[in-house]
Amino acid sequence: MKKLISIVTPCFNEEENVRDVYQQVKEVFADLKGYAYEHIFIDNASTDGTVQILKDIAQKDLNVKIIVNSRNFGVARSPYYALLQSGGDATIVVMADLQDPPSLIKDLIKKWEEGYKIVLAIKENSKESKMMFNIRKLYYSLYNKLSNVQIVSNYSGFGLYDKQVIAILRKFDDPYPDLRSLLGEIGLERTMISYVQPQRKKGKTKNNLYNLYDQAMLGITSDSRIPLRLASFIGFFTAIINILVALGYFIYKLLYWQNFQLGIAPLVIGIFFFGGVQLFFLGIIGEYIGIILTQVKKRPLVIEKERINFD
Repeated sequence: MKKLISIVTPCFNEEENVRDVYQQVKEVFADLKGYAYEHIFIDNASTDGTVQILKDIAQKDLNVKIIVNSRNFGVARSPYYALLQSGGDATIVVMADLQDPPSLIKDLIKKWEEGYKIVLAIKENSKESKMMFNIRKLYYSLYNKLSNVQIVSNYSGFGLYDKQVIAILRKFDDPYPDLRSLLGEIGLERTMISYVQPQRKKGKTKNNLYNLYDQAMLGITSDSRIPLRLASFIGFFTAIINILVALGYFIYKLLYWQNFQLGIAPLVIGIFFFGGVQLFFLGIIGEYIGIILTQVKKRPLVIEKERINFD
């Protein structure tokens, strides 16, 4: 009996790419004789022709399955939800922009057959913006210094996950999950393959500055209490400095009552400095409160509008 491989492709306004990614995945499995496959597209409420193109493909090819979300649920929740809907012996995430080369599917499966439960595809370099690539490297370094769970640098979700891993992920009751940190939490056998990320050929990236910030803060606040402790330490330290400076000014004033003028500059500098520190850490605390609020609401990962070709 053939092993079933589930391919998961999240998409949002990718009408220029979905047909190409479908065709390339199909060609890969035409050469993999010992495997069957299902290709699950999850659409995050696209406003272009993406859904109609997918429906046309699914009508002709029953290997293609479609989940259409009722609205855009973001870049973290939608792909994760699609992972949980897969039914294969292994699941591979391939993004619709074709910057995750489908040709690497064979290499991922080969490593899986060697016994690894998780096979991660790592970007050793990128033909996209060098600045963004270096910023991401800096983020991964910062994350691993702050977090209790270590994540793999230059890994963005492209990889293979055994059905045992998917079963464990289904047990996590997380309405706003970070896949990278959850894989670190699981800790099963894993290996990596490297590749050079190609340049996007069609369409525009949907990862704007807000989405990148959201993913970054989600990862840090999900697995680290260090920013909160840092806020406490710095608050305590600045409070001591403030008290010592105030005490020094008070003693100096008592000793030189007639000659010593307090001046406005120290007051202005002190107010702005401590005000800035307070606002910065209020923002950090706000991020944690936002995560708590999301967890408490217990809302579903996504709400489906439509399913096609699922049993």
